[in-house]
Amino acid sequence: MSMGPIQLRASLHETIWGGENLRAIAGKDVPHGKRIGESWETALEAVATNAPYAGQTLGDLTRRYGVALIGSRAEAVFGERFPLLTKFLDARADLSVQVHPNDEYAAAHEGGQLGKTEVWYILHTEWGARVVYGLRHETTHDEVRQAIANNTLEEMLHSVEVRPGDVIFVPAGTVHAICAGVALYELQEYSDITYRLYDYGRLQADGRPRALHVEQGLAVMRYVPQTFERVTPLIRGSRRVLVGCHYFMLEELALEGELAGTVRPTSCQIVTVLDGQCEIDSAAGTVALARGATTVLPATIGPHTLIGRDARVLRSWIPEADDADLAAWRAAQPFPVEE
Repeated sequence: MSMGPIQLRASLHETIWGGENLRAIAGKDVPHGKRIGESWETALEAVATNAPYAGQTLGDLTRRYGVALIGSRAEAVFGERFPLLTKFLDARADLSVQVHPNDEYAAAHEGGQLGKTEVWYILHTEWGARVVYGLRHETTHDEVRQAIANNTLEEMLHSVEVRPGDVIFVPAGTVHAICAGVALYELQEYSDITYRLYDYGRLQADGRPRALHVEQGLAVMRYVPQTFERVTPLIRGSRRVLVGCHYFMLEELALEGELAGTVRPTSCQIVTVLDGQCEIDSAAGTVALARGATTVLPATIGPHTLIGRDARVLRSWIPEADDADLAAWRAAQPFPVEE
């Protein structure tokens, strides 16, 4: 069975820390005056807009087509579910300080869900914008709990300035926060498990503080400083391999004219247009993507062509253990890559 590309309508999510930047940065239809923090590109609830899938959600299509859509490698790594979630994020205020569990903890304590390893591709920053990444010094479970209770956790956190083009790999267990003035593209395991350790004492619209998950966070966080993993992309002609790990690969393509698509019969691929326009043509269907649009290429899509007009495109997939790009990317990094 050959499947064509699946074009998706992203869902916008209002947050206390969001803004309106995704209108300019990602072409999203952000309502004026709304604090839109996230655009979920491959949400299970995202609705397909092109024939023959129009009107069906990505979750529906995954259940219907199974491995023909996600691929055998994706099924082996993630099980019978859509494997990856991609988002655009706009932080007009600091996000909470948080940490995500790994797969083993999530399976045991969160009803069989996935953990969350993720990567950030920085798209826009205001002057001096920063992210929190790990701890300044080695510490202990009890010291972190006391700092949270005393509202002094920020003194323990390692923060760094970021700029557009930075690629930051965030393995599960890394204490982190995206801070005000940063907009980015995020690729992650398909999981919505977030343990908030600290939220600056902020109140929700109803006047109550947001829930914290201190004990869960303390159970999964890493207590030693980590190398700040601002990664080194691997140049492959018109491609830049941005990050690679057991869960995903992410690359950036510069497209002007036609490029033969990479056939990956064991993994679906996710394509998002950052700039310009891109058309994806296959025997089973064609889609035209404007800036900010996302499509899923099923594992069974077969030969296809990407046609770009001043286009900058992100493409992700689940690698085989012997994926040549994965091995080369790892070898190019100045630090051992943790997963």
